[in-house]
Amino acid sequence: MKFIVVAGGVLSGLGKGVITSSIGLLLKECGYKITVIKVDPYLNVDAGTMNPFEHGEVFVLDDGTEVDLDLGNYERFLDINLTSEHNITTGKVYQSVIQKERKGEYLGKTVQIIPHIMNEIISRFEEVSRNTGAEITLIELGGTVGDIESMPFLEAVRELRNKHGKKNVLVIHSTLVPVLGVVGEQKTKPTQHSVKELMRVGIQPDIIMCRSKHRLSDNVKRKISLFCNIKEEEVFSVYDVEQVHQVPLLFEEENVSTIIQKKLKLNPQTPDLTEWEVYVRRLTEPQKEVKIALVGKYTGLKDSYISHLKALTHSSSELDTNCIMKWVSSEDLERDDKRGEKAWNILKNVQGILIPGGFGIRGIEGKIAAVEYARNNKVPFLGICLGFEMAVIEYSRNQVGLEDANGTEFDQSTPHPVIDLLPEQLKEDRMGATMRRGAHRILINKDSRAYDIYGTEEILERHRHRYEVNPDYISRIQGENLIFSGKSPDGRRMEILELKDHPFFFGCQFHPEFRSKPQRPAPIFLEFLRSALQHNFHVSR
Repeated sequence: MKFIVVAGGVLSGLGKGVITSSIGLLLKECGYKITVIKVDPYLNVDAGTMNPFEHGEVFVLDDGTEVDLDLGNYERFLDINLTSEHNITTGKVYQSVIQKERKGEYLGKTVQIIPHIMNEIISRFEEVSRNTGAEITLIELGGTVGDIESMPFLEAVRELRNKHGKKNVLVIHSTLVPVLGVVGEQKTKPTQHSVKELMRVGIQPDIIMCRSKHRLSDNVKRKISLFCNIKEEEVFSVYDVEQVHQVPLLFEEENVSTIIQKKLKLNPQTPDLTEWEVYVRRLTEPQKEVKIALVGKYTGLKDSYISHLKALTHSSSELDTNCIMKWVSSEDLERDDKRGEKAWNILKNVQGILIPGGFGIRGIEGKIAAVEYARNNKVPFLGICLGFEMAVIEYSRNQVGLEDANGTEFDQSTPHPVIDLLPEQLKEDRMGATMRRGAHRILINKDSRAYDIYGTEEILERHRHRYEVNPDYISRIQGENLIFSGKSPDGRRMEILELKDHPFFFGCQFHPEFRSKPQRPAPIFLEFLRSALQHNFHVSR
């Protein structure tokens, strides 16, 4: 087994996920079988109950596990599908150890952090490597070196290295090299202190990745090498680039893959990045432009919708287009003041409208108003999960004549609950238990635009939702214009809606953004962007 551990220092948010994903891509293109683990030191068992404002998007895997958004980065960069075992949290580790203690598996011993918690963590690292057959397992340690929460995992890495040897466990430390505005000098002291903190727990980093606004000077590299006890060639500059997808190319320029392979005692191979270079070139040198409005309630934190942004980026590259995102708060669309006026002005000057998933009543009427605007003005529209439900409610109210139609999540007393919990969900009272999660089969009507988009009668897409189209209203909502062109195999759950008299008006109960990849964009996002480009052409004329 060979492991690469990426730990961060100085402060959080340095892009450890992108660094880990980029290294994984390079090694994969060298011909190695790669897998990735994300360690989250919080006590939550998973990310499912976390507020997007606090932690960013909740990413959903095929098996239904709700995880940190970094696992989405891994899947996209490496074009792989991960499982629950690839996300290790403090909550999972302690839960497992306590359950084993209750069952008497420790044979009466006093259960302690060392060795029992350490053994649990190390065994999980090894099991992922063993179960996937990976030649190299990358492990990203969430949090920052020095945090109390991260200490058990750092100790586990130290023990893992002792067990498997330095030639099999490589430690990369990601740090910050800031520039003080007054003197304009790159400062190495934060990196020095962070490395000392790491060494205090018995880990000498093999490689230091220095995040900075601009490329590190040679003098700065030499200084870090001297004070951090590593060779100058093992200090890498990870400076700001236009697109995160350029990072693997940046790493290859600095021979990162060669150094890593040598340190792991492998025969260095050269990664084939030909296709990746084409993908990046299309992103950085687009020939066309389109504006898309994302209407949501978490617009203050862009990471809340990162998979949607990535899916649009994948489609942008495919269409040689610069996709300009316009952020619209759905709450602002409900206001009758300057903020409301500004939000509506943005909405009226885009070529496509996207309403993503979400929960709760806040901003719901603003989203419904955005759906109505898109439908009436023939603006390409894509509603995902909650956006799909908003489209059902808007159409029911304004086209079917179901006055005050709503979802029971938002109005328990609505006379027309067109969106509701299905009967089997009503008995559940645990948070998340009523959620339908993970990859599920969907059957597509052959006589539909959805079939033209996907080119098949059956697809597999990931879900994360609680409410459904109420079966009692399907026959009243569906007609000559609106059709439910995608359904669950048993026909009870509506999965895709589309309007026939519209250039592009689609809603889907599932989350196509979770399976979109850089060179394989989600088909429905690709068609949405293509329609927006066509709408842009008509508007400009």
